[in-house]
Amino acid sequence: MTAPIIRETVDADLPVITAIYADEVLHGTATFELDPPDAAEMASRVAAVRGLDLPWLTAEVDGVVVGYAYLAPFRLRPAYRYCVELSVYLAPEARGRGIGRLLMEALIARARAMGLRHLIGVIGDSANAGSIALHKATGFREAGVWRETGWKFERWIDVVLMQLDLTPDGRPPGSEGLRL
Repeated sequence: MTAPIIRETVDADLPVITAIYADEVLHGTATFELDPPDAAEMASRVAAVRGLDLPWLTAEVDGVVVGYAYLAPFRLRPAYRYCVELSVYLAPEARGRGIGRLLMEALIARARAMGLRHLIGVIGDSANAGSIALHKATGFREAGVWRETGWKFERWIDVVLMQLDLTPDGRPPGSEGLRL
């Protein structure tokens, strides 16, 4: 395997991004969606993120898209304009190979460069040890657990909140934040 390439997402990536997300919707707990969105809906989601000047990145190995990650507003009120949610999705065969970490590190660097204050990880399923460990390895700390808030696969599932403080000293913002 050659080294993964982390790059901006392009329209040609949408079919694979849609398939990666559909697999997680149908078989995983990283999302609480129950019906996979189609390519048009995924394109709309990418456009919405880009419309806020936030990154949507793709991971590629040997010319094959194996994952993607993006930043999105944590909440749509102006007071939250310095806080974004980070999401990472990988094809099953790409997991455990360090690709998720590369995507996360690229997004963390982008968030810092944008003058943002906090990154929030919203992890479906407190049993998702891999995602929790990845967040911790990149500097996130646990911020709380919403117990049994999602019903999927005929069971209640927790949501683990993790937070990375980009300016832990609390200094004033260095930018205008997101345009919400």
